[in-house]
Amino acid sequence: MSEPLIRSQDMAPRIASQNLPALMLHNVTRTFGSGPETLEIFRGITNQIMPGEIVALVGPSGSGKSSLLHICGLLEAPSSGAVVINGRDCSKLDDAERTRIRREELGFVYQFHHLLQEFNALENVAMPQRIGGKGAREAEALAMRLLTLVGLSQRATHRPAKLSGGEQQRVAIARALANQPRLILADEPTGNLDQKTADMVFNVFVETCRSRGVAALIATHNLQMAVKMDRTWLLHDGKLIDAGKLKA
Repeated sequence: MSEPLIRSQDMAPRIASQNLPALMLHNVTRTFGSGPETLEIFRGITNQIMPGEIVALVGPSGSGKSSLLHICGLLEAPSSGAVVINGRDCSKLDDAERTRIRREELGFVYQFHHLLQEFNALENVAMPQRIGGKGAREAEALAMRLLTLVGLSQRATHRPAKLSGGEQQRVAIARALANQPRLILADEPTGNLDQKTADMVFNVFVETCRSRGVAALIATHNLQMAVKMDRTWLLHDGKLIDAGKLKA
């Protein structure tokens, strides 16, 4: 049986100030094309997420949830406006600096875990740290602590094919936390799981983020999951509506 979640003081995220938003969007727009064929995806999106805050991102299919996550994650640039991460406007940074911020300050979790099949759970979680320059011993020590945090220390030496869907997604969560990000962006992180497993993985995700003061923006179509989060952002007709805390 997986061990209970633990809280570890030595893995506190590198947050400069609890009063500084982990993410701030200011008048963000996104358009495609030109002239009469211009397609306007976002119109003047402005909002922010504080450290430790868990925010749901909902909207109908095609409303732009994934595109907004890509902008927040510096994978796409807005047509105008500012994307501010931990107090720094990232909108005009060059590719190298955007890559550095993605590597050091952001974590990503997707609907499909995208684990490396030839490596075990411990090696998958250690991989972002190795890419970031940490030695094997240090990276694997932190990876084991993160796997313990998500209740998988007993499965550390198992490759993805030997893990259940829920276990694989928990490894992906641990991997997203490996470089101690300030913000995690998740795109339907439980959409590929049955309801019972999805609830368990989501609870692990939220508890882990809260215990470490990490902010999270989670795109989901599951309103039962959205009501468990601190706030809900609704994308509708190119606008972002802050719906606050949804009632069950």
